[in-house]
Amino acid sequence: MTRIEKLFERLKSEGRKAFIPYITSGDPSLEITLELVLALDKAGADLIELGVPFSDPIADGPVIQRATDRALRNGVTLHKVLQLGENIRKKSEIPLVLFSYFNPLLNHGLEKLAKDAVAAGFDGILASDLTIEESEPFVRTMRGAGLNTIFLVAPTSSPERMKKIAETSNGFLYAVSRTGVTGERQELAGDLREFLRTLRSYTKSPIAVGFGISRPEHVEAVWQEADGAIVGSSIVRKVEEHIGQAELVSIVAGFARWLAGGPDAK
Repeated sequence: MTRIEKLFERLKSEGRKAFIPYITSGDPSLEITLELVLALDKAGADLIELGVPFSDPIADGPVIQRATDRALRNGVTLHKVLQLGENIRKKSEIPLVLFSYFNPLLNHGLEKLAKDAVAAGFDGILASDLTIEESEPFVRTMRGAGLNTIFLVAPTSSPERMKKIAETSNGFLYAVSRTGVTGERQELAGDLREFLRTLRSYTKSPIAVGFGISRPEHVEAVWQEADGAIVGSSIVRKVEEHIGQAELVSIVAGFARWLAGGPDAK
């Protein structure tokens, strides 16, 4: 079992749900990303998605696009994100998902990627723009190395497509809460509950929900229906707001604790 599978099994036995932050690797630096991961771990994160910066982030809203641009200007590459994983593993056992567009993964070479990701301590890989129809070599290679393959499923997907995506994901299934790009929202989509219940009929894997989750009440609402809540843009924005400040890491960790229902103030 991967750390991801063990995590969701343990949370289920404890009657709890997962809090999953996303951060862009290398924003504002790889050194601070390492500090952020360790601080988020202590602040109550159950699993962390580490974003690989890519030059054409078509599914990302403006907040994550700006973070990606800063990371690219810092010279951050997939190779350096893999090295970051190695450094995290020296100090933490928190489950890690390598979150990337497919082009950098393919360019690295799938066999080499699987070997390097395992060696670096990653537990799963999510290629956000890889279609399920073209995923067989990727899934076969990653799973052969013991990595989870996580796919996005949208509320606009047909029932047949939802079923196929659910069957191809393991570790957990990433349910997109609404159509469009990533970004903070005031309210969750009204049809989210029905969407998640449909997904439940297609898979026994845990379901985590992302896109637009930016407040504690959003996290709590998602936990009522799913196994995990993924928060990206609001955390990345908090990083952006405090770049250059000595308190950046502690502020972001406090914000994450607040999102997950902890005592820290906004």
